[in-house]
Amino acid sequence: MAAVGSTAAIKVIVMGLSGVLGIITSRMIIQNFGTDAYAQYGLLSTFPTLLPFADLGIAAIVINAVAGSSSVRTDDFVKRSIVTAFRVLLVSGGIMVAVALIITLAGWWPVLLGEGLLPDGGSLAAGLCLAVFGLVIPLTVGQRILVGLKKTSTQVASQAVVAPFMLLAIGSAVMFSAPIGSYLAVVSYVANSLVSVICLIVAARALSPQIGQAVKLVPRVRSYRGVPALGLAWPMLVQMIALPVAMQTGRLLLSHLAGPDELAQYNLASQLFGIVLQTVAAAGIALWPVYAAARSAGRVESPTVPTLWFLLGGLVLGTALAVLSPFLARFVSGGAITLDGWMLVGFVVFVGLQAAKYPVGMYMTDKTGLVFQVLPIVLMVPLNLGLSWWFIGLVGAAGPVLGSAISVALCQLVPNLWYVSRDLGRRRAEAAAGGAGGSGDDSGVDDDAAVGTAGLDVDEQRGDETATDQAIAERAVAERAAEEHARDGRTGDDEKEAR
Repeated sequence: MAAVGSTAAIKVIVMGLSGVLGIITSRMIIQNFGTDAYAQYGLLSTFPTLLPFADLGIAAIVINAVAGSSSVRTDDFVKRSIVTAFRVLLVSGGIMVAVALIITLAGWWPVLLGEGLLPDGGSLAAGLCLAVFGLVIPLTVGQRILVGLKKTSTQVASQAVVAPFMLLAIGSAVMFSAPIGSYLAVVSYVANSLVSVICLIVAARALSPQIGQAVKLVPRVRSYRGVPALGLAWPMLVQMIALPVAMQTGRLLLSHLAGPDELAQYNLASQLFGIVLQTVAAAGIALWPVYAAARSAGRVESPTVPTLWFLLGGLVLGTALAVLSPFLARFVSGGAITLDGWMLVGFVVFVGLQAAKYPVGMYMTDKTGLVFQVLPIVLMVPLNLGLSWWFIGLVGAAGPVLGSAISVALCQLVPNLWYVSRDLGRRRAEAAAGGAGGSGDDSGVDDDAAVGTAGLDVDEQRGDETATDQAIAERAVAERAAEEHARDGRTGDDEKEAR
């Protein structure tokens, strides 16, 4: 929990700086480019949340491989995992760039994004945002590696460059009267790409020489095999496709069903409460390597207490921000945007539920846990879209928030808690049975064989939960060499005694 606390503290500092600078930047946008430009800025800025599936679930492979390794600088399994990640993300990023080009040339952006898109340059801006997003995807391997190394705080600290860059870039545009109102979101994508570059450099130094060697091995597809990725990647991929549709389509629904005013209100509330949500998310992700390392070592780590603390922390932080939000909204928008009670209450509840789901979600990052989450999350898509649609007709801009809160409770928090309670009981029973079986002297189990088997179990848990043929072969050779060395040593001792 120390890593979680330090990550949360750094996130609070970063978000405090980013929040202050972001509020100034938002006010600058509204005053100099108008509320319509601000609405489009918020709409286009959500591409990363709408398209997290672009990494095809490879994050689980890298984080689990790095977190479960005892020698990350020399572990060949870690290197193969990184090579696999680069190969997958290069393909995924190329597809994103191609899609951006096709949609832009075909003129489909207004159909996809609705009335929130500016008629003058909005389509081109959307295409540029998606293209930059695709180009940066392969660089995000560094962020996954830092999480696996339990350096989430470093990854969070690197985000401090985004807000100053945005303020400087947009401030310069205002100073020189540059007509970039339609392209403000593109600046944010460039700013966020700096984070990926910084994290990759830091990760390369921490794992030296693994990443440098991995980059050289990426094109050698036939001579250097990657790791089996499907077992962990497919449930992650399904979740990454379903979750954005379920959770991040509020702006699109408002753009189609309401109008620019409601969209601008939702954007502002999301920006303000996003400070808390991002803090909670950063602290929650820091738990992933904790549970991955515990699984690799055969320990049972319960997420029950962290879940209660996260729930309490989310509610406290959300309530505090709700109290301050009327003053912040007035300052940011100059009185042009107000947040109603439904919006504030909805976000407080949503923040609390989002916080509570992180510890149990990070516990469920093995193959079985990831597969279990697929069905509830898939069911959450129609539920959330239907509830959000209905609530928009009743309460306006707060509709998507209320729909998301109910969906998270029913389709993520409740089923995940049920799964974790059963899994903890099973693992504790297995640990107790194993301890009882190993307490006697007549177990008949060779200690060296047990160690070898445990080593194979660790490899099975990393990556696709199946050790690669190469890893098995290497281990078999190493074990045979150790046995021959021990046999030679015993023979030498016998000869000395005979003499």
